[in-house]
Amino acid sequence: MADRKKIVLIGAGSAVFTKGLVADFIQAGFGSWEIALCDINPEILESVRKLVQKMVDQKQADIVISASPDRKELLPGADFVVTTIAVGGRRAWEQDVKIPRKYGIYQPVGDSIMPGGISRAQRMIPAMIEIAKDVERLCPDAYFFNYSNPMTAIVTAVRRVTNVKLVGLCHGVIYGEKYLAKMLGVDVKRLTVLGAGLNHLTWLYDIRVDGKDVRQDLLDIVAKQREENEKNPHVRNFFNPQLEDKEIPHFMDNPFSWELFERYGGIPAVVDRHAVEFFPERFPNGSYYGATLGVDAFPIDDVIARGEKTYQDMLNQGELEGEVEADLFKRADGEHEQLVEMIKSLLLDERKVFSVNIPNEGAVSGIPDDAVLEIPGVATAKGFSSMHVLGFEGPMKDIILKRLPSVDLTVEAALKGDRKLWADAMMLDGAVTDMETAEKLVEDFIKEHGDNLPQYK
Repeated sequence: MADRKKIVLIGAGSAVFTKGLVADFIQAGFGSWEIALCDINPEILESVRKLVQKMVDQKQADIVISASPDRKELLPGADFVVTTIAVGGRRAWEQDVKIPRKYGIYQPVGDSIMPGGISRAQRMIPAMIEIAKDVERLCPDAYFFNYSNPMTAIVTAVRRVTNVKLVGLCHGVIYGEKYLAKMLGVDVKRLTVLGAGLNHLTWLYDIRVDGKDVRQDLLDIVAKQREENEKNPHVRNFFNPQLEDKEIPHFMDNPFSWELFERYGGIPAVVDRHAVEFFPERFPNGSYYGATLGVDAFPIDDVIARGEKTYQDMLNQGELEGEVEADLFKRADGEHEQLVEMIKSLLLDERKVFSVNIPNEGAVSGIPDDAVLEIPGVATAKGFSSMHVLGFEGPMKDIILKRLPSVDLTVEAALKGDRKLWADAMMLDGAVTDMETAEKLVEDFIKEHGDNLPQYK
C-alpha cells in the first residue's frame, strides 16, 4: 500500500474523536496517510490541527495533516470520509432536551428520538444531505461513515435522496460487550454477542463466553444482586460506571435494561440512558425509579459540562508549548473505536464483522429491506455486506418494528420542511400524546433553532 491514502474528517472540531482517531492511526502504523480536517469554526480547526500535528511529529508517524473550513477543498481524492458534525452544537442540544419539559416530557439524552431527537433530525438531515451531495460529486468512490446523531434518521435520509452508500457507526455495541464482560468477570475477548435493532436500541440477545450461552449466568448475577440490594441498598451511579472501574456493574444502575433482559432474553447494548427514550409510555413525566430523567437521573447538564471540559482540555493541549501528554496516545474508548480496523478490513478484504447501521436488505426477516438497522456487517473490498441475522424474533423484533414509522415521518418532515409531518412524527413516536402539544412544540423548536432550519423558512 505504497500510495498515500486520504481520510477527510468533517466536524474535526469534535476534538476528542479526532484525537482518538489520529492516535489509532499512529499506533496502527498502517500505510501512509493524509488526514484532512474540516470544521466550520476556523479557530477551533486551527487548535485541533496544531494538536494532531504535534501528535504526529512526536511519534514521527507517516501521516500528513491538512486542514480547511471548506470541505470542497479537501474531498477530491478522498478514500474515506467521516462525519461527526452537530448542527447548533451543545447549546442547541441542551434546548432540544429542555424545551419539551414545559409540556411534562423529560429526556436523558435527546439525540435520537422523542421530541429532542426529532428536533435534532430537522437540523441535521439537510446539512448531511449537502455533505453527501459533495461526496457524490467530488469523491464518488470514497467510503462514507457517519457518527452524528440521530443515526437512524440521518442514514435513512441520505440513502433515500442520494446514491451515496452512507454507513452509520456507533460504539454502543462495543460498550455493551465490555459492560457484559465486566458483569460476568471475564476478558471481553472471550465474549461474543449477536445484536440487532436500531441505533441506541440494539438488542444483544445471543451472549456467549468461549462459545457457551451465558444468559442464565447473567440472570443469576442479577438475582443475587437483587437479594443483596434488599438488605443493603446500592447507591446508584447515573453515569454508567466507567468500564475501568474496579467493581462489577450493578443492575440498579440500569434497572430497566435488566428488567427487559429478564422479560425478553435480550438487553439494550447502551443500557438505560438511551434505552428508556424508546419507551416513553413507561416513564410518565420522566419518572424513573424514584428519580427524574435528564434532571437527577442521567442529568443532561452534567453530560454537557463534562463534554465541554474534555473538549477544552483537548484544545489547550494543542496551544501549550512542548510535547503533548503521553495519555493522548493511549488506546482510548469512544466513537472512533474500530474505525482503523474497519478501514484495514475494507482495503485488504479481511472480511471482519462489525456492528454497522445499514439498510436491512433481508438481514432480519419480517422487517422492510430499506429500514436502517444496527446489525452485523462484513467489511469487504466491495464495501459492507449485511449478514443474515438468525434468531431475532418475538417482542424484541416487534418493538423495533413499532419504532420504524416515526423514523420515516421524521425524515420526510426534514426533507420537505413540513410542520404537520413534524408534529405527526412526534405523535407516532409516542412521547407526545395530543396534537395541540405536538404543534406547540414544533413552533417552539422553530423559534429556538430557526437559523439552523432553512427548510422551515
